[in-house]
Amino acid sequence: MKDYEHVVIWLDYFNKTLPRNKGRRLQKEKCVFDPSLNELVDASKAAGLEIKESDDKVRYPKRPYVRSGYVILPKNMAKTKLLEKISEKLVSKRAKQNKK
Repeated sequence: MKDYEHVVIWLDYFNKTLPRNKGRRLQKEKCVFDPSLNELVDASKAAGLEIKESDDKVRYPKRPYVRSGYVILPKNMAKTKLLEKISEKLVSKRAKQNKK
């Protein structure tokens, strides 16, 4: 049964190496190379979002041959707004890591 109170955010939405037809949902400037589930969880928490569930042993439907991961968040705003908030934190954390 479909859950209308939560939204699923896949790792592939933020993968800079993927084209849009393989799952990327944002511009390349707002994405990172091969994000990990831990980075996605940390970025979601940093954006002030509450994670209901996460799983790293699943496969994104558009790429069934590669393991991916997702987090489930409460739906309190549009999915694109959630993605933008998360990507902002994800890109800034990755930039800080690269400077070290």
